[in-house]
Amino acid sequence: MSERRASVSRKTNETSISVAVNLDGTGVSKIETGIGFFDHMLEQLSRHSLIDMDIDCKGDLHIDDHHSVEDTGIAIGQAIAKALGDRRGITRYASLDLVMDETMTKAAVDLSGRPFLVWHVAFSAAKIGTFDTELVREFFQALAQNAGITLHVTNHYGANNHHIAETCFKAVARVLRTATEIDPRQAGRVPSTKGMLV
Repeated sequence: MSERRASVSRKTNETSISVAVNLDGTGVSKIETGIGFFDHMLEQLSRHSLIDMDIDCKGDLHIDDHHSVEDTGIAIGQAIAKALGDRRGITRYASLDLVMDETMTKAAVDLSGRPFLVWHVAFSAAKIGTFDTELVREFFQALAQNAGITLHVTNHYGANNHHIAETCFKAVARVLRTATEIDPRQAGRVPSTKGMLV
């Protein structure tokens, strides 16, 4: 099996981003977006998916964090899609309920080639520190659209907004870990009766 690695560079008038991923890594990351809380969440995404991630984003933070967060999601999604190739031999599906203290969040994924996000997560505050909580959804929307995945995220309950956000990233990380893994029983086949995932 060839190495499932990919790199993406993306430059606009708002951001300059480079992303490298290794789907068969150990969760090692080097992340620098200029947004402390977001870096922390991306570290969780890498560590718990076991996808190595090297992410560098220079964005227009003098305006706000929106462009940097969304564009980073786009670039990570594009890199994951590129690394998956034709998605031959992958497990494809995964679902998980993840707990952190008082919070429980469910993530389910289908690496279908068809992008779709279902988001049932509410925050009780507009910000976590200086980070806009609405950007959590923006990140996962960009990730799902550009990775070509169907992603459902539901927060069952929780009181602490940091915990709610973190369980979203960790739960998605864990389902990505399972769904991207090679299934030895697939014997290199595309996991679809159509013969392709799109």
